[in-house]
Amino acid sequence: MPRIKSPHLLLAESGADRAGHGLRRTMGLFQLICFGIGAIVGTGIFVGLSDSVAQAGPAVVVSFVLAAVTCVFTALSFAELGGAIPVSGSSYSFAYAGLGETTAFLVGWCLLLEYGISISAVAVGWSQYVNELLHSLTGLQLPHALSAGPGDGGVVNLPAVIVIAMAAVLLVRGVRESARATAAMAAVKLAILLAFCAIGFSAFKHGNLVPFSPAGLGGIGAGTTAAFFSYIGFDAITTAGEEAKNPRRDIPVAILVCMGVVTLLYCAVALAAIGAIGGGQVAGRPAALSYVVNQVTGSTVGGGVIAFGAVVAIASVVLAVMYGQTRILMSMSRDGLIPRVFEKVSPRTATPVAGTLIVAAVFAIPAAFASLDAVMNLCTIGTLAIMAVVNIAVLALRRREPALARTFRVPLYPVVPLLGVGFCLYLMYETGWTTWLQFTLFLAVGLLAYLAYGRRNSTLATAVGEVADVSAELDPQTI
Repeated sequence: MPRIKSPHLLLAESGADRAGHGLRRTMGLFQLICFGIGAIVGTGIFVGLSDSVAQAGPAVVVSFVLAAVTCVFTALSFAELGGAIPVSGSSYSFAYAGLGETTAFLVGWCLLLEYGISISAVAVGWSQYVNELLHSLTGLQLPHALSAGPGDGGVVNLPAVIVIAMAAVLLVRGVRESARATAAMAAVKLAILLAFCAIGFSAFKHGNLVPFSPAGLGGIGAGTTAAFFSYIGFDAITTAGEEAKNPRRDIPVAILVCMGVVTLLYCAVALAAIGAIGGGQVAGRPAALSYVVNQVTGSTVGGGVIAFGAVVAIASVVLAVMYGQTRILMSMSRDGLIPRVFEKVSPRTATPVAGTLIVAAVFAIPAAFASLDAVMNLCTIGTLAIMAVVNIAVLALRRREPALARTFRVPLYPVVPLLGVGFCLYLMYETGWTTWLQFTLFLAVGLLAYLAYGRRNSTLATAVGEVADVSAELDPQTI
């Protein structure tokens, strides 16, 4: 039988309905929405748009919508579970309550992949826009040896390491400071993207949208898989379950608001960019949004402003995603599935200082030296697998825990969770067989790690064993 931890035990152990597990409740609804936007809007639109356009052409708008639909189905499931089980573990804890410990550990293992590669890849994208900003302001750029890893012809990507270090310092200081910084950065990048849309639509030409889908349905499907990376991060909102003032009400609302705002924004930016200069010029171009503005305005000033917005936006993603990673590791550590160092919370800052510094150090290494293009599809398939599990967890908990207090319920149940699973499986299929092989090997390594450490150190297994020992010592009639 699977080791399943009930939602009530998860809530009791985390102190989610009291003061939290050494954490402080400082985030309101506005901060959660800003945190969500901070986690989502970044490299995917500022850097990844050109890759999606290269696959789908002007039909990239359809790809963004399809990727959003996949995420929306799952976002509804996250909203239900985030309101019912407001703990820091997010999808890891949801899987623990719905499907058991082994699945939960593998979800946590995939979250290491999702958040780790996201942090490193986003930091690499930040480096590109730092160079673009420097060039706009001074006409100079960092030496290629110091702004790219060996896989991209450089030596070390120093800006990528710097942004990870800055995020770690801010996270260590406290969640209140991190929330304020994230809110400020979210406001800046929304303003920059809205300004980009205004400039792009001022030069809009319908002819630039023809042919609309040069690669057909296959191109739209591939573009959807590429565009999906742009939405990664909305699940990080649920990791604030123990630091939100009113998590049962605010987490579902924040998730739904973020997904609506981001989807509209992405479609508008894609239309503005392609309509202004054509898909052929956007496709495969680094710092594509700055290039579009420079072409439309005939000046590098506008591109510099966009580059500044990208620097701020991408830094906020590093901050928000690293926050989510540290909270998930804290929950796994609290359950005994990984070393205890990750659950230690500083009484002075109310943050997991050691865990944050370890995460920063580990993920700074691939950001500095590795070319991450080869593992981006692996990150995507891992994220989709997590989303499929969350949808299944909703189905399992509706049957097992019908009386669980839910502040939000997935509409059209069970159709919506089943559609969420179906869309996730479709996009997983689109990643290709080589990615499936990599993912299978990755899960096999995770399963070995669980069997070697997590299973024998699990606090749930220890508690069950202690109860069994006590029961065996009692008189059968007493029992």
